Amino acid sequence: MRNTTLIPRQGVGRPPHHAADPAPRRRPRDLLTPTDLRVLRLYLLTRLGLWLVTYCSTWLVPARDATRPVSWLSRWEQWDWGHYQHIAEHGYFGATAGVEPGENNRVAFFPGFPLALRAGHAVLGDWTVAGLLISLVSGAVAVVALARIAGLGRADGALAGPRAAAFLLLSPTAVFLAAGYTEALFLAFALPAWLAARNRNWPLAGLLAAAATTVRISGLFLAAAILVEFLLAHRGHPWARRLRALPWIALPALPAAAYTGYLRVRTGDWMAWKHAQERGWNREFHTPVEAFRNTWRAAFDHVQTTGFALGFQLELIAMAVGLALLVVLLVRRRWPEAVFVALNLWALGTSYWYLSVPRAALLWWPLWIGLAHWSLRRPWVREAYFVVVAPLMVVITVLFTSGRWAG
Repeated sequence: MRNTTLIPRQGVGRPPHHAADPAPRRRPRDLLTPTDLRVLRLYLLTRLGLWLVTYCSTWLVPARDATRPVSWLSRWEQWDWGHYQHIAEHGYFGATAGVEPGENNRVAFFPGFPLALRAGHAVLGDWTVAGLLISLVSGAVAVVALARIAGLGRADGALAGPRAAAFLLLSPTAVFLAAGYTEALFLAFALPAWLAARNRNWPLAGLLAAAATTVRISGLFLAAAILVEFLLAHRGHPWARRLRALPWIALPALPAAAYTGYLRVRTGDWMAWKHAQERGWNREFHTPVEAFRNTWRAAFDHVQTTGFALGFQLELIAMAVGLALLVVLLVRRRWPEAVFVALNLWALGTSYWYLSVPRAALLWWPLWIGLAHWSLRRPWVREAYFVVVAPLMVVITVLFTSGRWAG
């Protein structure tokens, strides 16, 4: 009998499968969801807004008796930026007139951002441009990760994600996500680390949290939150299974230990980082009550110039927001996030006074996600935030870019 199986001719019907055919190549755009693209569009628009405010500040707050504005780039070279550039350019112990190596306050800054800055300068040839570009790219990674975390397990994730990003990007101290500071780079590691932990990818979570720890001490607080998430996820599992993944959770301790050892070799002081914090920023231990009283006095007793007094008022507000956030997390039994926020508040609230709390609030991802979810249930929350709170971003951006203290 003749074989009646029909074999399609080339170009007719379905083409034959070739095992050697390569898989279709995925474009970078294919890795991003429509929600990711919406978040990135919002991110770029807010960057343009911050850059425009900075441009205006070059004309509105120029040098004394100037008839020409200062350069736009110089507006980003404020406060801690000088430390980061010096470390990147000369190292921690480069010659500094009148400063003994053992009293070098620059060791208060972890090496992750200066190393990235040095690499960026090698390519771009300009320190300020390199710092701004690092924060620009890092911030894009961070907001996409934040949006994905906000949308995990939620039917309204496509709305919650962009809204969480908007609350962060229009927050009062959002200028520090654009400046050559550590916040954007830290979040670019920390938020994907938390996303990996929520997806139970412990090796990736540990690696990214370790990278975050090279940037800020807050990476250790993140590692503590990941550890709690790990323990909760493995309740009832055999100990052998837990122990296999546990070394990844401990990985973030290595960068901090390595930096501590490096400082010990160079200065002879195991606590060189802590002592630099105390000398430069009054971060010696005080009880929370003492810290509150000292901050209140600086804010309202007319012992500081008005600019610094306003800054201390913002410190008090930020601490109150942080404490309210912690209460909400505890009530809702969000133990990992509560651990992260509590450790931040303890570190910031036990110095001589509160310092840089509004800027540290940028790292409190539960705050931005919580506001997003709350605003989906109560639309007035979004309206109140954008009308009342977001304008502070413009004020603080002008303060920072004009060289005044802004947190």
